[in-house]
Amino acid sequence: MHETETLVIGGGIVGLAFAWEAARQGRQVTILERSPAARGATVRNFGMVWPIGQPAGKRHALAMASRRRWLELRDAAGVWVGECGSLHAATEPDELAVLEEFAKASAAGEIDCELLAGPEAVARFPTLAPGVIGALWSPTELVVDATTAAAVIAVYLAEAHGVDIRFDTPVLAVDMPEVSTADGSRWRAEEVIVCGGADFQLLFPEAWKASGMRRCKLQMMRTPVQPRGWRMGPHLAGGLTLTHYPAFAACPSLPALRQRFTESLPHHVAAGIHVMASQNAAGEVILGDSHDLDTPESPFDDCRIDELILDYAHRFMRLPDWRIATRWHGIYARPAEGACSFFAEPQPGCTIVGSPGGAGMTLAFGLAEAWWDTRGPARAAAGGCAADG
Repeated sequence: MHETETLVIGGGIVGLAFAWEAARQGRQVTILERSPAARGATVRNFGMVWPIGQPAGKRHALAMASRRRWLELRDAAGVWVGECGSLHAATEPDELAVLEEFAKASAAGEIDCELLAGPEAVARFPTLAPGVIGALWSPTELVVDATTAAAVIAVYLAEAHGVDIRFDTPVLAVDMPEVSTADGSRWRAEEVIVCGGADFQLLFPEAWKASGMRRCKLQMMRTPVQPRGWRMGPHLAGGLTLTHYPAFAACPSLPALRQRFTESLPHHVAAGIHVMASQNAAGEVILGDSHDLDTPESPFDDCRIDELILDYAHRFMRLPDWRIATRWHGIYARPAEGACSFFAEPQPGCTIVGSPGGAGMTLAFGLAEAWWDTRGPARAAAGGCAADG
């Protein structure tokens, strides 16, 4: 029988975030991760820390709290983090109308952004295509290297905070205060935090059923290292992205834009495509993505989806090298409509932390900080988003 104070199940970005906050409070922390390293949604994403996509208020505050934590990890742990900012590019008047409304509403608020006219935007950011008629610039977004960040953080937690991380250790059952693993080990813990993304369905099927969460499959691509040290600068997003992130939901022109996309880009809409791009430390450009809620378990990727993503990307951005070197898909758990995460307590002392719905890099550290500040879902409910669901 092993003993610990706080046991975290899952060594992805959400599990690391909750473990770090526990260790910062002086807790004895153990992480049990089923794989030799994080292999799920944590490493299969853009590496975007994206506050601009979160609506003003509690969600945006959570994203900005995560941003501060990432910069702390850059300085303390050596995690590669770039302060790149972001651009939402408009190529059509109805897209520009949404950006104008968003910029006007944000002018007196907490979201730092600036609307640029097309010629100014293209001159300032040559990655934008000549057809761009306007762009929303935000300085707050960060880029991290998704394929390496979790491994660097894990080493930091172990060395600087004494977190005991056990890889290759699948958890079979939780029966508080005990946890049993596939290698026959048993753990006793004062509190257990389940951060395994959609996999909490295996441990707590009834909680999964009640959560309203759904599995979502995405497809993504990566170019080779761009030539001659070329860097794209800010993250880039196109008009389709305006219909994806909740930050733009209050813009009066959005319903008309959504309808236009439904009519003019039916295949993109059907595949849940919105097109974004980031660049990692090596110089490779990550492009994506799609959202499949109907057949998320399919092991087969659809090449047509990749073609649709690339076709749309050419409308608003330029790259020296558009070749695709790597393709992949990922699966994450999407919370119920309107929620930014899911918390549940299926047993006393055991808390399930649901996936932030494709925004783990953006929200995980903020959610962890808010939860630990209130010490549990019941009290976190008073803080709003930290206990949504």
